[in-house]
Amino acid sequence: MIRPEKPRLGEILIQQKILTQEQLALALEEQKLSMRKLGRSRGLGRVLIEMGYATEEVVAQALASQLQLPYIDPRHYNIRLEVTQKLPEIYARRFRAILFEENDKAAKVGMSDPTDLNAYDGIARILQREIEIAVITESQLMATIDRVYRRTGEITGLAKELGAELGDTVVDFGALAVTPGLEEAPVVKLLQSVFEDATQVRASDIHIEPQEKKLLIRFRIDGVLHLQTEADSKIVSALVLRLKLMSGLDISEKRLPQDGRFNVKIYNTMVDVRISTMPTQFGESVVMRLLSQASGILTLDKLGMPPHILKRMQAVLRRPSGMLLVTGPTGSGKTTTLYAALAELNTPERKIITVEDPVEYRLPGINQVQVHDKIELTFARVLRSVLRQDPDVILVGEMRDPETVETGLRAALTGHMVLSTLHTNDAVTTPIRLLDMGAPRYMVAMSLQLVLAQRLVRVICESCAETRDLLPGEHAWLAQDLGSKIDGYRYLKGKGCSHCGGTGYLGRTGVYEMLEMNRPVVEAANQEDPAVFIEVATREIGGHTLRAHAAQLVAAGRTTVDEAMRISSQFED
Repeated sequence: MIRPEKPRLGEILIQQKILTQEQLALALEEQKLSMRKLGRSRGLGRVLIEMGYATEEVVAQALASQLQLPYIDPRHYNIRLEVTQKLPEIYARRFRAILFEENDKAAKVGMSDPTDLNAYDGIARILQREIEIAVITESQLMATIDRVYRRTGEITGLAKELGAELGDTVVDFGALAVTPGLEEAPVVKLLQSVFEDATQVRASDIHIEPQEKKLLIRFRIDGVLHLQTEADSKIVSALVLRLKLMSGLDISEKRLPQDGRFNVKIYNTMVDVRISTMPTQFGESVVMRLLSQASGILTLDKLGMPPHILKRMQAVLRRPSGMLLVTGPTGSGKTTTLYAALAELNTPERKIITVEDPVEYRLPGINQVQVHDKIELTFARVLRSVLRQDPDVILVGEMRDPETVETGLRAALTGHMVLSTLHTNDAVTTPIRLLDMGAPRYMVAMSLQLVLAQRLVRVICESCAETRDLLPGEHAWLAQDLGSKIDGYRYLKGKGCSHCGGTGYLGRTGVYEMLEMNRPVVEAANQEDPAVFIEVATREIGGHTLRAHAAQLVAAGRTTVDEAMRISSQFED
């Protein structure tokens, strides 16, 4: 293969009408300025990207076109780990390259800089094959390397200091590793590996579970638990001890459950960790919830709501007062939805106070209160005090008891917008649940503005999606919502690949059902007979149920029939 010569990138982009001569001149001047300031040159492509003149993909595709090389987006490429890992991680990172394919004669290698001749020679020498180069963007290259080599990566991104205050502790794994002690270093290395692994695969929870003869470490990914590793049961005590020290828990107390939190820095990203310990037969079980502070708060339009629900929810949020409830079981995304609503309401003109257990996300410009049952700082008590703080918007983490329900409804009646959650199966039964908790009927009818019921379904991995036929039972289930159109859709499943960890799913999206308390529904809520309300509310929701939305996602190729039927079983008899 003839080695590619380094082209003039600016001329390529001008020929392809991506850049103008003026933009190129400005970018070249910026490149010279950075050389004088930093003492080193930045690539023109990087300068163009930072100035907003071109995207990474555009620059990479232009380079590939000029060099007559293929451009590869690894998000849509089925990477085989047994092939890719033949190029050791240290060289993949050094040469900014990833091995995609190989045969007896040649190896296809993706490079962010295909004109790096030193890297070309180094890779050829290591693989002992002719190299066929493909172009890949820098960010996708590094993300792919992190994913492929996630179990063998070196310990990186360590913080420098270990703070003393609970809740604001930044754990420096490097500092912990040199702490005097017999088993400290191996325990810290294991924890570092576990946290990095969990971050790589987007795990929401880490479960450390002692068994009789082994220790299980499992990750919850997209709502489903996956085994990460098994370890010797001898390390359980040392592992739990280190986690207790990190979170400021009582290391001498092994008979009672404990809760705490700490922060870790992984790959230069702050991760807030909530920890819960529980004594079990073979030792203390630990569950840690991971909340990345880099991911930010989603907006309402990114949650997957149908347009008619999004429009009505935004209209209700613009009202000066009333209550909006989000319902569903634990892990159905209720908190994410509420924070997305808060992000929409968070303006300098509004005072927003939240009452939570625990505070999951920290939002600038919002006053957040953590309840503490041990000192009787309960939802109801905090909520009564909050009303004296002159708020415009109040978020209550959960309508947990009758006193909280009545105080929240009263706040909604007296000119406040109140957002909260409730554990009910669907939107229709939510007002009835409030009545069962002792709320006055008139208060429910007048204060409650909107109920949003939701679930989360896993999304099919685009990299390995393939067509499948419906089984008779699946066909019958979908036909109830899709009707005669059922045979006009293409049904998909993920066969499993390196991008999704072999699961066939990558990420989750919401399934929604909305009940707005309009005049007919309010009049029905004032009736003594709950059957009257259920009939009117069901008619108001019509065909826009949780089940119907799940079926629509199947028809759109976003999720599988299995997932839709799984979440539907949670609210169907």
